[in-house]
Amino acid sequence: MSPELPLAASAPSRPGERQSVLAAPWIRVIALLGLCAAYLQGGVDKALDFNGAVAEMQHFGLAPAALLVWVAIVLELGGSVLIIGGWYRWLAALALALFTLAATFIANRFWELPPSHDRFMTENGFFEHLGLVGGFLLVAWLDLQRARPPAELACW
Repeated sequence: MSPELPLAASAPSRPGERQSVLAAPWIRVIALLGLCAAYLQGGVDKALDFNGAVAEMQHFGLAPAALLVWVAIVLELGGSVLIIGGWYRWLAALALALFTLAATFIANRFWELPPSHDRFMTENGFFEHLGLVGGFLLVAWLDLQRARPPAELACW
């Protein structure tokens, strides 16, 4: 059996201590803030530049553009607040997952672009957004599991 190497001088010395740090409530808040960061920023940007947001909706052929901008603002800001605050977290996470999936297929259709740097960046954006969808689905799933948490979810 090989000896364990220390992780770092400041790292907890026992596995249980590492797990308790990762299970701390502030880690969950930081993770949820990170997951919602783009939606908080996007909602604020749309609200501050409403006409620009309407123009973007029109660029993608969406109508009625002004109504859809209001829906996006409410969904991005409201959903983020619900997720971070823990109120109807599962429902808000599902709503943002569906919103993100729809927006991804509308705005990141990389398969329609010729091979180029723009296609590469659009394809990266497409798959990054799928990762966000997965993150929101995981948040919804974990929140619904809270009613009957198994031992490994007790920290959620």
